Amino acid sequence: MKIGLFGGSFNPIHIGHVSLARQLAEAASLDEVWLLVSPQNPLKPAGSLLADNLRLEMVQKAVENEALLKASDYEFHLPRPSYTWQTLQGLSHDYPEHRFTLLIGGDNWQVFDRWYHHEDILNNYSIVIYPRPGYPIDSQKLPPQVTLVHAQLMDVSSTDIRRRIAQGEDFSALVPATVNEIIVSKKLYR
Repeated sequence: MKIGLFGGSFNPIHIGHVSLARQLAEAASLDEVWLLVSPQNPLKPAGSLLADNLRLEMVQKAVENEALLKASDYEFHLPRPSYTWQTLQGLSHDYPEHRFTLLIGGDNWQVFDRWYHHEDILNNYSIVIYPRPGYPIDSQKLPPQVTLVHAQLMDVSSTDIRRRIAQGEDFSALVPATVNEIIVSKKLYR
């Protein structure tokens, strides 16, 4: 199977993540997209994330009725900080029957040369880039194994959702209903 890897903090997962994962599955002709819940992004400050198990639970609930989308805690079992190269190597070893494609935003592509073993990733895996506002990508200058897809992005962010929750504002339209239930019942992000 051709598996797309869509990593993120998902702090919390929102409707934009789910919509984008669906679009990437179609645009890149993927059999599945695995949403890899990251325990800690090496390029982000430590300590700013909700507990791993809670973020994973929200992702699982968000995609439970999505045939092509799967929640994954694979990176929880790797050394921290979690590097994409180690994840790709581990997944390729543990699932040799699958071909993995890395799904990243234009913002990450612009700093890709700072990623751990970025050249090895380029030499061994396909990469699909989706647009991010303010991060233009010239598709003519991409390496052959890198593809730019055009996806409809929603104007929603986890940061804004956390801010809304902290300020007592309505956020329910920005997250799947199952995620809203978890956030409200467990009083998360307050």
